[in-house]
Amino acid sequence: MTTSIYRETHFNACHRMHNPIWSDEKNAEIFGLCNSPNYHGHNFRLVVKLTGAINPETGYVMDLKILAKLLKEEVESRFDHKNLNLDCLEFKETLASTENFAWVIFGILKPKLPQNLKLGIILYETERNFVEIGE
Repeated sequence: MTTSIYRETHFNACHRMHNPIWSDEKNAEIFGLCNSPNYHGHNFRLVVKLTGAINPETGYVMDLKILAKLLKEEVESRFDHKNLNLDCLEFKETLASTENFAWVIFGILKPKLPQNLKLGIILYETERNFVEIGE
């Protein structure tokens, strides 16, 4: 039997959707307000799902205190109140879309988790716009 546990965190960041190989007109047409040269921000909500077997010695899939610390150190501290385009090397050559952002977070977390756990992520850009990825 497998069990899933969840941990939620929140942080704020801004970004600009802009493809440098396109003209300013095409960027404005495709990305609209998200292409503002002054950037725009979001109150991101991240839900992390870990799925695996319950450890009979602890009763845990994973100690949620450890997961909370990992999220604080690797996600919140890294991205909170940052401009994704300017402050984060992960987006130097990658569009700072929420889809790409979710995969960046996945790539940061996966190697730091026990290998026997499956990782899933839901990243909310707004209450109505979100991305779900995972194994």
